[in-house]
Amino acid sequence: MMCFTNRTQNSVLTGQLPQRLFTRRELIPPRNDVLWRIERGAVRALTWSEDGTYITLGYWGSGDLIGYPLSKVKPYQIECLTSVEASIIPSHLWNQDTNALLSHIQQAEELLSILHRKPISLRLWQFLVWLSEKFGRDMEQGKAIDLHITHQEMAEVLNTTRVTITRLLQQLEEEGTLSRYKRRIILRFPNKECIK
Repeated sequence: MMCFTNRTQNSVLTGQLPQRLFTRRELIPPRNDVLWRIERGAVRALTWSEDGTYITLGYWGSGDLIGYPLSKVKPYQIECLTSVEASIIPSHLWNQDTNALLSHIQQAEELLSILHRKPISLRLWQFLVWLSEKFGRDMEQGKAIDLHITHQEMAEVLNTTRVTITRLLQQLEEEGTLSRYKRRIILRFPNKECIK
């Protein structure tokens, strides 16, 4: 277990939290004594079933709090989907981030509600909208999801097959509600009300 150095303790006392950089696909260390606030980048929390199937528990980005103390799921890991810069929040400061903790709970429940939607086409669309709200940016053509996520990863989240995801994405593209540009998905909302 990593201990805080005097420098780390001093930076916490002066309001500057220690930070750490992670590379894409690197795992956030499994520490029970800290939370991590993502300053830049994106991660996913995941577990896996007895047969090795990945189960995504959430996607987190800038401003979100993540960490092993927030879950009772075993096994559990946090994987960086991009390069990530994260601040270390020691346990004695967790009470100062109540809004971020509430946001973590709300986002997890929102994703859980999406995962139970039927049919699968609605589930996929609402998942893409959720991603666009979390990791999107407005463009002239619509809202681009600035997170590279594979068809297989979408299938794992939505409890379906990669083939089904590919077929449904092609269908959305043919309908004109989705386009792709440089490995990014762009959602086109004919009526802005349907985002909510």
